[in-house]
Amino acid sequence: MDTITQYLPKIADIKLAQQRIQEIALRTPVMHNFNLSNAFGANVYLKREDMQPVRSYKLRGAYNKMSSLSPEELRNGVVCASAGNHAQGVAMSCHKMGVKGTVFMPVPTPKQKINQVKMFGKSEVEVVLIGDTFDDAYAEAMRYCLQHQGVFVHPFDDEKVIEGQGTIGLEIYEDTNTTIDYLFLPVGGGGLASGVSTVFKNLSPKTKVIGVEPAGAPAMHTSFKAGENVTLEKIDKFVDGAAVKRVGDKTLAICKENLESIALVEEGEICSTIIQLYNEDAIVVEPAGALTIAVLKQFEEEIKGKNVVCLVSGSNNDITRTEEIRERSLLHQGLKHYFIVRFPQRAGALKEFVAEILGQDDDIVHFEYTKKVSREKGPALVGVELKKKEDLEPLLKRMKEKNFFGEYLNIKPDLYLYMV
Repeated sequence: MDTITQYLPKIADIKLAQQRIQEIALRTPVMHNFNLSNAFGANVYLKREDMQPVRSYKLRGAYNKMSSLSPEELRNGVVCASAGNHAQGVAMSCHKMGVKGTVFMPVPTPKQKINQVKMFGKSEVEVVLIGDTFDDAYAEAMRYCLQHQGVFVHPFDDEKVIEGQGTIGLEIYEDTNTTIDYLFLPVGGGGLASGVSTVFKNLSPKTKVIGVEPAGAPAMHTSFKAGENVTLEKIDKFVDGAAVKRVGDKTLAICKENLESIALVEEGEICSTIIQLYNEDAIVVEPAGALTIAVLKQFEEEIKGKNVVCLVSGSNNDITRTEEIRERSLLHQGLKHYFIVRFPQRAGALKEFVAEILGQDDDIVHFEYTKKVSREKGPALVGVELKKKEDLEPLLKRMKEKNFFGEYLNIKPDLYLYMV
């Protein structure tokens, strides 16, 4: 217990952080959402951190950390590693304070986030792209920090950063006029969940605070089960704002003390939620920003008639990812399927496939075929979009009966990723 106690933030320090960040961060609204409330039979509210100047909550922790440093500590500048949102918070803080900053980001970071960092930081910030993941960028940033005697602004495993993120909890508590039964928080490295859960542990202990991670990067969930901080060997980087191989030691201790549980959400469900929020509410979120809404289906029975708050963490989405988001959503819903179709190499084979094998509402959305000489059958890569997922089995049956079926790629991820 002593180990945990030394990490737990104090409400007084979070309130002090609230005063510090007023000059740079917005007090974002807690908004009742009609569509989600109607869908789940609950009172669902969204804490809109996507409305911050940098379009994510990360500004809070970064500025609280930097504004607590002395002029001597800031003399050699600050250094950070980030997949995007923390970098923007540091960049805006550097420009506001007139402090030099060096930002290390993974190479696959969406261009939109890289450009935003440069825009917010202006001449005070240099961006360095390196490695494939946050962890790669983090390792290089730490080496640079030691060489240049800069102050490292950690994205999550730092007391001042945790306190800064905790100010969101104060706002939710102060701005809701009703008891909150469930509070869903996104979890990446754990800084946000640590700060906000501490507020509710102290001020609203009956609220069930639940962390939400992407299924492809379950670092906190895995560490909870193992009873120690586990470094994942491999992660799905799609939910870039919440995809880390290892959570913080401090944040792990705090989250284990404060969170009711950690729930995992499939990336495809996250994509479906992004599309739903845009279509129904004109809300644009990044994958990490959709986590707490995507998880609601898992708690559908528990939250009926309850007051629920979902923290929308950010909206820094690159428009070039739109097609991938739609693709993942359709695959998750069972509406898009890829096959190796073995076409008889004779005239009329394609016409037969379209007329007799495809259903009336099935649509070919991908087709790759090269005729081979001296072969009875020629393989084609065919993508089919269905109106209803129940149409898959009849389609497979017709393909096999007519001897067109080769491979079903959706259930063979290695082959799928290689060919599609």
